[in-house]
Amino acid sequence: MNIRMWVKALRVIPRLTREEWDTLDVISRWLVATRSVVLVMTFISASIAGILAFREGKFDFLPWLLLTIGLLMAHATNNLLNDLTDFRRGVDADNYYRSQYGPQPLTHGFMTVRQSWLYTIITGLIALAAGAYFVITLGNPALILLAAGAFFVLFYTYPLKYIGLGEIAVLLVWGPLMIGGGYYVITGEWSWQVLLAGLPYALGVTGVIFGKHIDKIEPDREKGIHTLPVLLGERNSRLGLLVMTILQYLLILYLVLTGFFTPAMLVVFLTYPLFKQVWAVYRAPRPESPPPDYPRDAWPTWFVSFAFIHNRRFGSWFLLGLLVDAALRGLGIL
Repeated sequence: MNIRMWVKALRVIPRLTREEWDTLDVISRWLVATRSVVLVMTFISASIAGILAFREGKFDFLPWLLLTIGLLMAHATNNLLNDLTDFRRGVDADNYYRSQYGPQPLTHGFMTVRQSWLYTIITGLIALAAGAYFVITLGNPALILLAAGAFFVLFYTYPLKYIGLGEIAVLLVWGPLMIGGGYYVITGEWSWQVLLAGLPYALGVTGVIFGKHIDKIEPDREKGIHTLPVLLGERNSRLGLLVMTILQYLLILYLVLTGFFTPAMLVVFLTYPLFKQVWAVYRAPRPESPPPDYPRDAWPTWFVSFAFIHNRRFGSWFLLGLLVDAALRGLGIL
């Protein structure tokens, strides 16, 4: 058991040698193989759904716990399938972008295809079991949500990512599906306002994948992977990333002004100093090499690094604001 590695894998994508991999326990290997650092975004989405349910006096811990486990396992399954699909299609060969910023267990020879499939199947079955509980208790609406989730897990990497629909899929999954659908399975009620309330965070997650795909426009174009940034070009994609980031703040302001959120949610504007930094980064083309003050271990990631850091900071303030918002409403103060 290596708790230090567990924590590290949840904070960053660790760079490992084969010898270091061989010393890891099975949980550490799973955390590295699933790129668990990005699973935090899914946990935040599940938490947003739970807090919004709590705010309405309809929170139930068991459904929320099963929802969270199911979503985390579904996301992990998608990441494992992503690596399996790209490996089998030869995408990660020749020192492709994905193989440079962290271990791709299959490409680097840490795992066999059979071992990777075993991880994928077990992880996927856990996600499916959580979804089955909601189908049994809630019926057809939960079945529709489960089917939609399964579709995106199975087909995000191919063909959706290859035809410019991957980024749209991420927005739909982290917004309507995770937060809107999560609220439904906790409360048994669908709310369009909840869907809108979750959109600011969903835009941040979409910005992360958008930034990643901007970083690898050229490698993806050479591999025949037509992500949205490949289709739009770097300049237009950077503009799109700026618009998504601005919309995160404007939507919060709108929801406060219309009374859905209390002014407590304005706490997200404490992310503004970081926003100014990412604004400057997004406005300029990607540098050919890392600047002197840029962490060498983070290269070749660039736009995705800033998008990820901004989204994690924004998400943290978002959750804090929601908790205060719920408390104020519960106490009848606002």
